[in-house]
Order: sequence, then structure tokens, then C-alpha cells
Amino acid sequence: MICVSFYNLENLFDTEDDPVTNDEEFTPSGIKAWSKAKYDDKLSRLSRVISGFGQDYKLNGADILGVCEIENRRVLEDLISQPDLRPMGYDIIHHESFDPRGIDLALLYKPSVFKPSFSAMFPIVISDRAGNVKSTRGVLMVLGKMDNQPICILVNHWPSRRGGEEATRSYRIQAAITNKKLADSISLVNPQTSIMIMGDLNDNPDNESVRKILPSSGSLSKVEEKCFYNPFYDNFTDGEGTLAHNNTWNLFDQIILSYHFTRPGKDQYTFYKNKVFRKEFMLETAGHYKDHPKRTFAGDVYNYGYSDHFPVMVYLTRQIP
Repeated sequence: MICVSFYNLENLFDTEDDPVTNDEEFTPSGIKAWSKAKYDDKLSRLSRVISGFGQDYKLNGADILGVCEIENRRVLEDLISQPDLRPMGYDIIHHESFDPRGIDLALLYKPSVFKPSFSAMFPIVISDRAGNVKSTRGVLMVLGKMDNQPICILVNHWPSRRGGEEATRSYRIQAAITNKKLADSISLVNPQTSIMIMGDLNDNPDNESVRKILPSSGSLSKVEEKCFYNPFYDNFTDGEGTLAHNNTWNLFDQIILSYHFTRPGKDQYTFYKNKVFRKEFMLETAGHYKDHPKRTFAGDVYNYGYSDHFPVMVYLTRQIP
């Protein structure tokens, strides 16, 4: 059994000013007075969360972990060097994104489980109603193998809902179209490739971008060759979420699987279970945001939290021939 996870690390910035990105607020002189002490505390807190992945089945952390909202490779090197994570032996796949703030996507993995062969960052071209092209994060594609099974992982952080869900809906639809095109191109080259689409999608499982464009279904029986299985659909309809806004839960963080993962076979990894990872220590304990994710900042005041998102994970099993 292996554990595949995704976690929005909520603005994991180092303390240095990068002259080519808009990262000034996360510097010692910036509005958030971002210091080495806060940075070190944030790393320690994130490592506490990540080290608990896979414990349901006595696994030693996630075998594959997609992340977003990280500034650069250095912050990931600092993260995997934390005492809780160092024994897991993670390697890093990171490419600079196209985001003006400099926040990137990355994949952490255990080389004993996943053998990467190719990785690249692909742009997502989005335009507003006036036809103006806007900068956004891209899609990190990683190709490789788990044992003999060819795998494609697409790591995402889709455009936010800032400005309103309806006004920004087309941006996420364009992001979904990009993922669909990439997945189709991989399937055309090798139809046996198992594909995972993971990330903070800023849309729920029932939104058009996820349900119709990819497309995906929450029902295993309805998953066919050109359709993805979204195991988090039922979590969402049951009222579970990964982040809350105005006391309403959303499930923006998802791991969506191609039909290959729904067809048990010899030497083939298939879907077993999924979950939203939520522990008591990760929650606000009082006030208006009680039981919400304990985030890093409350406004510009350091909150000694973890992330404003809960992580998600899927467990995969295989029949050994």
C-alpha cells in the first residue's frame, strides 16, 4: 500500500527578498515582519502535520506528496531536513512557476516507491472578459513509474476566487482545459499511463471545471476510459471540506484519478481509500474560527498555525503477481 497526498502549505516563504518576485511582505521589513524565528516555527509545524500522513495503515509518511504555495526549492530543502521528515528520505521535483508572487508547485517523493523520468512546468493561459491575458501558476507534470506501472502526476494550484466565484469561473475552466489536454496527450502516447490530477483547485468537486471539463465522477461505476474518478465527491456532499470561508466549508483540495486506478489487476496500483487529513492540533480552538484550520497568520499577526487548508490523501494498493 502507498499513500499519495496533497497539501497547500500556505505561503511557505523564506525571509529573503527576491528581486524578481513580489515577495516583499514575507521579509523582516515587510508588513508581516517575517523573521527566521517565524520561518523555523512554520517549518516545524508543517513537518509535524506531514509526518502523520499514512499512519492509518502504519505507513511512514506519504510516499508521494504534491505541494503548493512554496516560494522556491530552498524552502522545500529546509522542510524535508526537519527532524520529523529527514528519516523519510524525500527527493524534490520543483520548477519555477509563472506566478508574479513567486509561489510555486512541487512534488516530494520517496525514490524507493516512485521513479521519475520527466518533469516540466506547463503554462495555463487565461484571459479576462476583455481578452487580456493574465499571469497565473502553471501545471507541474511529472512522469515516472511505480514499479512497472507508468504514472503521470499533474500538480495544480488553480486561479483563486478573489473577485467572486462567478467572475473568476472562466479562469478555472481554462485551467481544467489545460489539464484535460495534457492528460489526453499523455494517454495518446501511452494509453496504459495512470494519471493523477492533484491540487488546490479553488473549485469544489461538483463545479463545472472539475465535473464536466476534466471530466470526473464520484461514482466508481460511471468511470470510463475518458473519465476521471474523484473520490472526494462524497466527502464534499457529506459536508466535509479542506478550508472554510464565512462558516461555509469548501473542498478545493483534491486528488483525482484516471480510470486505470479503478481497475484492479496484477501488478497494478488501484484506489483503496481516501481521506481529508484533520487532527485536533491543526484546528483553531476558540472564537469565530473555532474548528477551522489554524492558519499561519490572522491578518498580519503571526498565528502560530499550520495552514489555512487541510491536506488530502488517497491510499493505493496492488495485487502482486
